[in-house]
Amino acid sequence: MDSETIDEPRRPPVLLSTGASRALLVIAVLAVTFASAGTAYAMKGVAANQGAAQLAAAQPAGAAPEGCVTPDRQLQLYAVELPRDPVTNQLRLGYGLTPETASYPGPTMEMIEGECLAITLHNQVTAETLAQLRTNPAHPLGLSLHVHGVKYTQDSDGTVHSGSYVAPGESRTYTWYAKPRSSRTGSPGTAGYWWYHDHVVGGPHGTQGLNSGLFGGLVVRRQGDPRPDRTYVTAFGDRQSINLRRGAAADNCDLDNPVPGPACFVAKVGERVEFIVIGLGDDMHTWHVHGHAWADTRTGVVAGDNKAIVDSIPVIDNKTLGPGDSFGVTIVAGDSVGPGHWMLHCHMQFHSDLGMATTLHVLDANGQMPPGGHHHREAANQLPLDVEAGAGGAPDTDDVLAGSHHAGTHS
Repeated sequence: MDSETIDEPRRPPVLLSTGASRALLVIAVLAVTFASAGTAYAMKGVAANQGAAQLAAAQPAGAAPEGCVTPDRQLQLYAVELPRDPVTNQLRLGYGLTPETASYPGPTMEMIEGECLAITLHNQVTAETLAQLRTNPAHPLGLSLHVHGVKYTQDSDGTVHSGSYVAPGESRTYTWYAKPRSSRTGSPGTAGYWWYHDHVVGGPHGTQGLNSGLFGGLVVRRQGDPRPDRTYVTAFGDRQSINLRRGAAADNCDLDNPVPGPACFVAKVGERVEFIVIGLGDDMHTWHVHGHAWADTRTGVVAGDNKAIVDSIPVIDNKTLGPGDSFGVTIVAGDSVGPGHWMLHCHMQFHSDLGMATTLHVLDANGQMPPGGHHHREAANQLPLDVEAGAGGAPDTDDVLAGSHHAGTHS
């Protein structure tokens, strides 16, 4: 099917053509009216946040956006509490496809335009933990799943005001629709690099949920898009962090036996590597990787041989990232430069000086780690001791050193 011209199927209207049907409709309307009146009376005088909690418990979950007749796939997602940060003692939460595999960032989701995905979120974080994170004691206890880029109804918005969150010990199904591009209607589609996150923990914008680790990447592909060999998420955030880690903790690769993960970016020379880049928190950043560049297109690659189009596409190796932004980067590992340990960092100088850097380890054709990794590791362990707060708002040295050795044992 041609994804350029596809449109969402519309549900046919249900017609009431018999007297019996009309009678049933009248009875149903009266029942809803009386039920609504009773609910309004019972809710009178109840605080707004309590009302939101009742709405979350009573509202049917999983309503689908137009175009999603039946979910094509279903996933189970778990929100759990992870061990605290060993240095700052900050609470850490994570999403996982199983409770045992929860991490920060959470699992990378992938969809194809035209696909409808139902995700059931199970909240295994205790009320006691969530109470420690909220900034207003009247705020309801729960967490949620809010997504960027794709289509969803308010039932799947993942917010307090819509009641679409999950109380401790409860579950809720969220439905996402990757609407296709349509040349007939002018719809741009949803293909791109996006992200998902909590929108409830701590307050109505989920700030404490994000700060604790409840976020992850989403990529929506169009039919025919090139596929990567590896995909990584890099969330650039406050306190000069990459995936909530900085300094030595941002790269915990075992140089003898590297295992890919949120703090270990590794690829074999010649592999196509895709990064989902996310902006967390309040700071501006730039995303830069040494030795590699990419086409600044939707997919990060140049397709076709049309000279006019090819010549119009910029090739870059550094891109600005703001809060809430997301974009994709696709490179060929070691293209013309070979195996090596290539720095990946924010190019705002005081950010990188204070530990906002990690490494892309490009292995040789046999999958062997090239020499020199220990020198990079030693450099990452060194932070300046005489940093002073500057015009750019750099934090105090004590704050930098307190967070620079975050071990990040649960990646």
